[in-house]
Amino acid sequence: MTQTIETNKDLSVLPPEPARKKTEIKHLTTLVALLAGLAGGVLGSIYVAPWYQQEILNQAPGTVTERKQIVVDEQSAIISAVEKVNPSVVSIVITKDLPQFEQFGSPFGGFFFRAPTGETQQQQVGAGSGFIITEDGLIITNKHVVSDTEAEYTVVTKDNQKYPARVIATDPFNDIAVVKIDAKNLSVAIFGDSDKIKLGQRVVAIGNALGEFQNTVTSGVVSGIGRNVTATGGAQSESLSEVIQTDAAINPGNSGGPLADLDGNIIGVNSAVSLQGQLIGFAIPINQVKKVVDDVRQFGKVRRAFLGVRYVIVTESVASAENLSVDYGALIVDDATPGIVPGSPADRAGLREGDIILEVSGERITFDNPLSEIMKKRNPGDRVNLKIQRGSSQLDVAVTLGDAQ
Repeated sequence: MTQTIETNKDLSVLPPEPARKKTEIKHLTTLVALLAGLAGGVLGSIYVAPWYQQEILNQAPGTVTERKQIVVDEQSAIISAVEKVNPSVVSIVITKDLPQFEQFGSPFGGFFFRAPTGETQQQQVGAGSGFIITEDGLIITNKHVVSDTEAEYTVVTKDNQKYPARVIATDPFNDIAVVKIDAKNLSVAIFGDSDKIKLGQRVVAIGNALGEFQNTVTSGVVSGIGRNVTATGGAQSESLSEVIQTDAAINPGNSGGPLADLDGNIIGVNSAVSLQGQLIGFAIPINQVKKVVDDVRQFGKVRRAFLGVRYVIVTESVASAENLSVDYGALIVDDATPGIVPGSPADRAGLREGDIILEVSGERITFDNPLSEIMKKRNPGDRVNLKIQRGSSQLDVAVTLGDAQ
């Protein structure tokens, strides 16, 4: 099930692949918002619920000690995890040079107007979170936290040291960015394995809640695994796939902060929250971030394979509406913008609008396995074979994948 989330950041720089078409199957949607790091509320701490305490009191004497021990053990595990992760968590302060205005009163009373003074002043316009992954200052955060190319970014560590930060890489297909500060001997977060998480397991989220409450800790459980959501808001749109759902309170300012297991290992990057529900947050799995880190270390940027098509996934309903001969694949569409990106690998290989890409090197494209996910497994420069449905004929096309910018 694909859900929809909102953001107030500009994602127009994303590569043009993939696009949706009006005929695409309708989904049950839930309004969700990327936490762009502006303002929110502090909803976190660790409590033993009163009803649970009462339940303990009502148990037979032989079970009270055991239940109390469970509570104490869980509390100790959460505290231990926080102590392990917290030193690596940072706040990211966003500032811009903004024009100043002077307010004037009307001689008629009750009316005021503002006029520019011609001067500017550096002002905070947002905040987010991140976590340190190398001792010399590489930091993971959300792309939407550092998307403003005209802003300046300052990293504040847990011990309140401040460092100017620069964005060195962003993921064109995911809400991940890497920033760098010049520092040494920093505390480093430890990556876990997000493929091994289980529904119901305890997790903690840490971040700069509201852009004001540094290193705020909240606790919850893994509420869902493998969710697909779409970040939207204004002119922005970005798909987040296979994300972790959690009921740990995630607020504006928490964006880019870590979601950790009780061993103190990072299993996700907090990125979004539902606007319709309560305590429905989403984190990008850390295993998706590992490739980003490897690319930055090896190439100095994030490398993503790029084909260059706009498409809609073919389902039974799409096939019926469009009178297609197949009910799977990626239908290349012209949806206000060209279905084939000029000069792209798809363009050079002779793909056309109306073609249906059925397979990539034998891997079938379906609703659950879209072209975008298949591309994430490939690298720029890979040569792949596409099985194409063109009208009533099928053909094989060899394509050398490009590098998404």
